[in-house]
Amino acid sequence: MDQTQRAVHQPVDKSAHRLGHGSAHGSAKPTFSEMFTPKLVTVWREGYTFADFKADAIAGLTVAIVALPLSMAIAIASGVTPERGLYTSIVGGFIISALGGSRFQIGGPAGAFIVLVAATVARVGVDGLLLATMMAGVFLLAIGYLRLGTYIKFIPYPVTVGFTAGIAVIIFSGQIVELFGLKLAAREPGPLVPKLIAVGEAAGTINLAATFVAVLTIFTIAGLKRWRPTWPAMLIAIGLASLVVALLSLPAETIGTRFGGIPRSLQMPALPPVSLGRMIDVLPDAIAFALLGAIESLLSAVVADGMTGRRHRSNCELVAQGFANIASALFGGICATGTIARTATNVRAGAHGPVSGIVHAAILLALMLVAAPLASYIPLAALAGVLAVVCWNMFEKQAFATLLRASRGDALVLMATFLLVIFRDLTEGIVVGFVLGSILFIDRMAKSIAVEADQPLVQEDVADSANAYDASEATDADTVVYRISGAFFFGAASTVGTVLDRIADQRRNFILDCSAVPFFDSTAANVIEGAAHKARRAGVRFIISGASPQIRRMLINHGVKRPLVTYAASIEEARAQLKGKIEAG
Repeated sequence: MDQTQRAVHQPVDKSAHRLGHGSAHGSAKPTFSEMFTPKLVTVWREGYTFADFKADAIAGLTVAIVALPLSMAIAIASGVTPERGLYTSIVGGFIISALGGSRFQIGGPAGAFIVLVAATVARVGVDGLLLATMMAGVFLLAIGYLRLGTYIKFIPYPVTVGFTAGIAVIIFSGQIVELFGLKLAAREPGPLVPKLIAVGEAAGTINLAATFVAVLTIFTIAGLKRWRPTWPAMLIAIGLASLVVALLSLPAETIGTRFGGIPRSLQMPALPPVSLGRMIDVLPDAIAFALLGAIESLLSAVVADGMTGRRHRSNCELVAQGFANIASALFGGICATGTIARTATNVRAGAHGPVSGIVHAAILLALMLVAAPLASYIPLAALAGVLAVVCWNMFEKQAFATLLRASRGDALVLMATFLLVIFRDLTEGIVVGFVLGSILFIDRMAKSIAVEADQPLVQEDVADSANAYDASEATDADTVVYRISGAFFFGAASTVGTVLDRIADQRRNFILDCSAVPFFDSTAANVIEGAAHKARRAGVRFIISGASPQIRRMLINHGVKRPLVTYAASIEEARAQLKGKIEAG
């Protein structure tokens, strides 16, 4: 996942607010048609002018210049030929922009997929990779049409930061051989520790020419980013490195010497070999591609929303990602997803809508048709230098340090995800991190619940003062009042149950105020039922006040009803019941 900056703000997407899709103003639930209407259609309905097209064309050209070297670098690092990265940006990028639910999303190959794709290619070959990519596309279609996109975004922040940092470390470790032009005695291992051992053993084969090219590329990109931030730093660095290698006849390996260049056209669409056994074999890879693609694309769309003030359509975006991956595989491309850095570049370049992404794909196709022979001169060390810069940006150093200082729980989730991604497995890192994050959330929610007894309440922020009660009535010798505040669920059940077990037998009346409880689950209802039975055995009258209709319905379904308990709208009404002023509810 690439690093970006939030620097541009554009007018709020009125269509999204009108549909109530993630809007603070819209409350109506969008229809199926509205939910899956591509943003390209929305932009066209709003009225698309020549000025809008001009802005999109300039943004598309800017993004294409960034995507050209990056697409090839990611493909090579993924263990496939460079043109497959371009196929992915052209075909997948076009479909993601044309059918997607984000105005500004730019699709193509992403650095986060390098490790997964490389492992898949090593295990089942390129044909297996294409099949896994197509299956991932089908899974993404299912996730989108089942409207599960909203839930995929429920990934704890420490997990995303740890995962991204781990990916950055793995990608960089995979570029060390190209950065220094090393010659390994055998095939480069996949796991980090064996890889580093192999690199150390090959340290004596360092190629000074390749090292010079890599350093030149990195310093050129860094310098241009600092002194000329609007210039296409990566493309200029690649061009300069290629020119230096050609003019000085440096012994540095290039795309031409290793791959024979890239073709000057798209390949015709074709299905990879398909069989039931083959599909079962690549099923784990397809699931990993789909989950990572969904997370990456929605995260990219959220970043674009933050930069522009607009709102994307999550499920529509996932459907577009599904079609894009199927089409990319048919044309020989690899996994396609929304890319954060290229999407942010698109926004900063002044894009108006999805047409910029379509223009980006068209320009890449034109460059491939016209300038493909020039790609043969690109040094592999220069592309490795580009990826080294990408890894530096991917590792969100400030966020990583902040989470380490924030709390022990967040630090645990962060480091568990980070270390598992590096030393074990990407999927394992995400799953363990998510589980730890969920447990941490449950623990924090459980600790946030409060049970007050015989205390006067201060309700400055509550307009309805009928729920307030004073100390003199709360400490009535015959009545005890308990108030629960916070989500009452299984994580807090033990705490609340312990308090409710202290119901004094000498008190004749017990009021349990639930007006400050936003959520109840079945475990909570079971705790209340147990307390109600205990009160009945002790001859204590049990009244529940302030329960919302949903909470009351759940309690009744669990048997918490008359004669065990009665209900009241407020504490005041509960006291009136005890005094016989009104009929018990």
